[in-house]
Amino acid sequence: MAIRRVRLTFEGEQITDPVIYQLGKDFEIITNIRRAEVHSDVGWVILELDGAEAEIDLALAWAAGKGVRVDPLSGNVMEG
Repeated sequence: MAIRRVRLTFEGEQITDPVIYQLGKDFEIITNIRRAEVHSDVGWVILELDGAEAEIDLALAWAAGKGVRVDPLSGNVMEG
């Protein structure tokens, strides 16, 4: 099992799509929202994904395929 931290950025209509719900439902990973900010035209979320590396890769590829920007993060996101 691995834990990966990413920042997902949503624009336009993507903001109302249940992407994080689908990640946890359709892939064998656990999602943990660490921080988020949402406005009417753009939103982002810092997300921890816990699961097998291959499953995390599949989940992030799926999100990117839906037009969500996926940026890897390192370090403790709660420290700033």
